[in-house]
Amino acid sequence: MTALKKSSLTEPELVLALQSKDPAVLKTLYSMYSSALYGVISRIITHTELAEDVLQETFVKIWQSAAHYDNTKGRLFTWMMNIARNLSIDKLRSKDFKNSLKNQDIENNVSFVDEQNKVTFNPDVLGVKQLVENLKPDLQAVLNLVYYKGYTHVEAAEKLDLPLGTVKTRIRLAIIELRRSFN
Repeated sequence: MTALKKSSLTEPELVLALQSKDPAVLKTLYSMYSSALYGVISRIITHTELAEDVLQETFVKIWQSAAHYDNTKGRLFTWMMNIARNLSIDKLRSKDFKNSLKNQDIENNVSFVDEQNKVTFNPDVLGVKQLVENLKPDLQAVLNLVYYKGYTHVEAAEKLDLPLGTVKTRIRLAIIELRRSFN
């Protein structure tokens, strides 16, 4: 099939084109069913960006699973709708999704509180910077990179040309020393 017209194809013809991996059928299916599938997905996943990702995953799965479609078990649209629904539910149940929601909420709340109270991080006010300056130079260097400049532990290890374990140990030792200052 060269040019698929959505109005001229019956469901069996769509299935046949899909199962024979005709690339034009995917565009036709998308134009015919994407709105309905997105509607189902967006009722389950309310975050627009994630819902759009799941819609894309749905069409990929439809394309890859076309050989498994059985018209005796239901219509093509019903089969595609089940794929969309199942992928949406899988996304909601995934550990990554749950963690992203937790992280996003925390970030939004912290930013909101900071903006409302005009809070800024200033270690000089608390005297923390002076306490850090009283630490050994090797502990200071690690803390300056990780806590003041935002380096990851791995980046700090590379910058200081130290093993990762040494960086983590120095951070722990520095925190222990700082805790003693507050007791």
